[in-house]
Amino acid sequence: MAFGGYKLKWEKGRFDPSSKEPYTISRSKIDRFLECPRCFWLEARYGIGRPDTPAFTLNNAVDELFKKEFDIRRAAGEAHPLMQKYGIDAIPYAHEKIEEWRDALKRGVRYHDTENNLIVRGGIDDVWVNPADELHIVDYKATAGKKEVTLEDEWKIQYKRQVEVYQWLFRRNDFKVSPIAYFVYANGLSGKEAFDGRLEFDISILPYEGDDSWIPDTLHDMKACLVSDAIPKTGPRCEYCPYRENAGKKLLELHHGGKKKKAAP
Repeated sequence: MAFGGYKLKWEKGRFDPSSKEPYTISRSKIDRFLECPRCFWLEARYGIGRPDTPAFTLNNAVDELFKKEFDIRRAAGEAHPLMQKYGIDAIPYAHEKIEEWRDALKRGVRYHDTENNLIVRGGIDDVWVNPADELHIVDYKATAGKKEVTLEDEWKIQYKRQVEVYQWLFRRNDFKVSPIAYFVYANGLSGKEAFDGRLEFDISILPYEGDDSWIPDTLHDMKACLVSDAIPKTGPRCEYCPYRENAGKKLLELHHGGKKKKAAP
């Protein structure tokens, strides 16, 4: 069903409280829950999701090129020059499931949390392995800014949680995982004299020490939210819930006002 181009997700991925089947949640849904339990609940229980945002096609192109570049080194069993530049003693991890792990929509990395009967899944960008056979979760990012790229911006907590979920998933799949994850950042340079059909980037690698200890309690809270019929609280910084509430109030006001006018003699 669609209204003005917006498709309501009435049946897709809805949670049925009476079902005994495990319910699948993505890494992004965990982030949605932490941002706003009400938005998460409305989509999971009633199929009322937030409007989709346009795809970041340029970022996707950078991701694909990074994957191809590191896959060449993976096949050769050698480190990428960037890894050598930053003193990272590791090589891209050669594993038969690497493409499966990358495909978040069809498969990705999965784990069945039997305590909450939730299947947690996510799609990684890359995995590197060090001489101690520890895996490093790697995520590719693209941006365009004049400042040096860091992980200090408050909103980048989403990026940090993202790799922590991946670390947790690999650990639950019996892999030895290093707490150190890496962000391979491509920063588009806008200070050139001309475009000339070519966009150049500064490439950097930022290490991050993850901590996935928050995930089990979060999954427990998510399951409690899913099975509850009570409307959850809205997130303190959610911009969607105030819009829905204010729009709903105004529409009801206009609706009842129109009824009164029709009923007047």
